[in-house]
Amino acid sequence: MKFENVLVEVNGFGRFQLRTILLMVIPRMTLPFHFLLNNFIAFIPSHHCNISSLDDGGVFRNLSEAERLVVSIPVQADGTPNSCQMFAQPQYHLLLNSSNMTELPTVPCQDGWVYDTSTFKSNLATEWDLVCDQRRMNRGTATIFFLGVMFGAAAFGYLSDRFGRKRSLLMSYLTTTFFGFASAFSYNFTMFAVMRFLTGFGIAGISIITIVLCIEWVDIKHRTAVGIFVSLDWSIFTALLPVLAYFVNDWRYLIATVSTPLVLAIVSWRWIPESARWLISNGKVSDANFYLRKCAKVNNREQFMADMNPEILSKVILVEKEDRKYSFLDLVRTPEMRRLALLTAIVWFGVACPYYGISLNLTGFGVNIYLTQFIYGVIELPAKVFIFFTLNKMGRRLSQGGALVLTALCLFCNMFVPLGKGLFRTALGAIGKMFSEASFTCVYLYTTEIYPTVMRQNGLGYASFMARIGVSVSPLIMLLEEAWGQLPNMIFSLVAFAAGLSCYFLPETHNVRLPETIEEVEHKRRRSISTSDEKSQP
Repeated sequence: MKFENVLVEVNGFGRFQLRTILLMVIPRMTLPFHFLLNNFIAFIPSHHCNISSLDDGGVFRNLSEAERLVVSIPVQADGTPNSCQMFAQPQYHLLLNSSNMTELPTVPCQDGWVYDTSTFKSNLATEWDLVCDQRRMNRGTATIFFLGVMFGAAAFGYLSDRFGRKRSLLMSYLTTTFFGFASAFSYNFTMFAVMRFLTGFGIAGISIITIVLCIEWVDIKHRTAVGIFVSLDWSIFTALLPVLAYFVNDWRYLIATVSTPLVLAIVSWRWIPESARWLISNGKVSDANFYLRKCAKVNNREQFMADMNPEILSKVILVEKEDRKYSFLDLVRTPEMRRLALLTAIVWFGVACPYYGISLNLTGFGVNIYLTQFIYGVIELPAKVFIFFTLNKMGRRLSQGGALVLTALCLFCNMFVPLGKGLFRTALGAIGKMFSEASFTCVYLYTTEIYPTVMRQNGLGYASFMARIGVSVSPLIMLLEEAWGQLPNMIFSLVAFAAGLSCYFLPETHNVRLPETIEEVEHKRRRSISTSDEKSQP
């Protein structure tokens, strides 16, 4: 008897599994909030130099606000006041002839900036003047956060396989909650950057552990549905984020608000089950028996577990050495694991980099950022329906590769839409976002099914680590638009296309039993090679 058979007998998709999934929704609602928070707290509003220092003897004071701007700040090509330069002295002659601005001496802003607060009452740019020469520091806050996610994914992947899913999840809850609220109380930019890094470090555990815990408790028949259902919370709360940001338009209160659900998650943690698969794979058969009995009781299948004892249960997953401790080194010790590690790294990088290239560029499509964020969230819902049917009809490999290639195609086509066509650019960007989200939904499920139980969290943590490298460089790639406006889209489309091609070298996992050990993965690979060799012989 295999573990999959045990799950079927205790109902692999009953009330126990549904309760577990719903408990995972509580912390997972904070994922899109924190991951996309930078779109709002790092938004750069319209601004111009503070010109109060140019008041000379009261003459300046008698002018209207519009006249003060005319004599104090040079005008840009689009007719708006320059954001970073001011005249060294008031140029009163411009009130009579505003067209002659050539050769007039200008200096950088001397006394700070005046900001348009109609969109946000307060954010990072207005709090610490992260504009003009400091503009890159403002955009770099996203990179700092995702660097934390990157290292957190690796750390919690190891901890989850070493000490269990449940205890590692609690550690992730506590870390994210503490540093999330600490970010809101930061008194300078350096402290804020450190707190956001550590918030990202903690939230990475929530991202990778919750999906694995749900998948490991359901049977083969319902894995696809559960993988899609668990990812729905991302899309729903992505669409709710702009609504929240609209009403909570002070960055400190907004960070505190999006961190609040984790308090409820900590309270509800006691009802989350440990993975019975992990327990058996690590020789903790008595504990696995306890959770399986609890599952059978909730699902009204107690009779089956009445005949099951720890001795029988210990044989459903065969492990060569029960006391063996696994680490990231096991990803590269054997040929097939090395191959999987390389390919999943390429795919995850290619999924994440374009996704966040689109998601963190709300102002690049010419529509209000609240509306754009809402559209980006809503468009992900049909993406879930699309990928659900393709996963069942076409399998994991074709679905993953196809979604990435279609993402690349949308980004490539957007390069040829004029900047003035904001509606068309938003529509094409939203379609690209839909396919990109479809690929992201698929990659979590696909990777979870590829890696064996003893290395599942290590593998997912490593893959997520590689993805966050892609996420971290996304804001930096966006800076390349200063060299050529279409260069970021070109890079993102090439990355997505390369990752899509890499998918076709991965094994298909649709309707296949989850592998439990490294030996099982290697044996399957050897068997597939020998089968193909036999077919090639005349």
